[in-house]
Amino acid sequence: MCTEDGTIKKTSLEAYSRPRQNGINAITIREGDRLLDVALTNGNNQIVIATNTGRSVRFEETRVRPMGRTAAGVKGIWIDESIATEKVVGMVCVSDPEVQQLLVVSEKGFGKRSEVEDYRLTNRGGKGVKALNITEKTGNLVAIKEVNDNNDLMIITKAGILIRTSVAELRVMGRNTQGVKLIRLKNETDEISSVTKIEKEPEPEEVELVAGVEMVEGAVIDQTSVEEAGEETPNVEGAEEITEE
Repeated sequence: MCTEDGTIKKTSLEAYSRPRQNGINAITIREGDRLLDVALTNGNNQIVIATNTGRSVRFEETRVRPMGRTAAGVKGIWIDESIATEKVVGMVCVSDPEVQQLLVVSEKGFGKRSEVEDYRLTNRGGKGVKALNITEKTGNLVAIKEVNDNNDLMIITKAGILIRTSVAELRVMGRNTQGVKLIRLKNETDEISSVTKIEKEPEPEEVELVAGVEMVEGAVIDQTSVEEAGEETPNVEGAEEITEE
């Protein structure tokens, strides 16, 4: 679990195996804080947490000890108290750094895909490294996702505009860059509302026509035979009967 104030907590799933009708306490939230994200892990993942000011920290999950269900957790990333608006915007669990990449998106529609190894491993609770070069043009960071070439990205703005794009079409860029434009906003006040990843849909089946023969998944259909079978036969039901005298 991860909160906006940078607190994280790891608890065995078995601790939630006996829920009550009105629910049970999952984590103790400190005043002014809010639960942001929850993810299932295998105990050996790597955790990446990012803030809206463009900082991120990457550390081994084993650096967070398992805690009780009602515990408040420990510090996952340092939050600068001198910046009143700084908060965590996302947490991801990376199981295979060689296959997965990290995708970050800003509120003005900029984003980029970078290798996980570009984010150096540190201890939890640190300041981390720059995940996105924040400028007035890009706006603050709003989302971080772990992705691969088999994912599609869906982005929706506060004005209700939605796009879907393939992650494979986004080239891998350096960590300390501002990225590229992912979506054109409706006006200057419009911002990114939500970002999510989905599995890419399979490619449609290819149909090849060769001299009247249709090929579908290795089967051959003779169009000539189909057309002949579909020809109308004479209706003899009402024909005049002819008898030999």
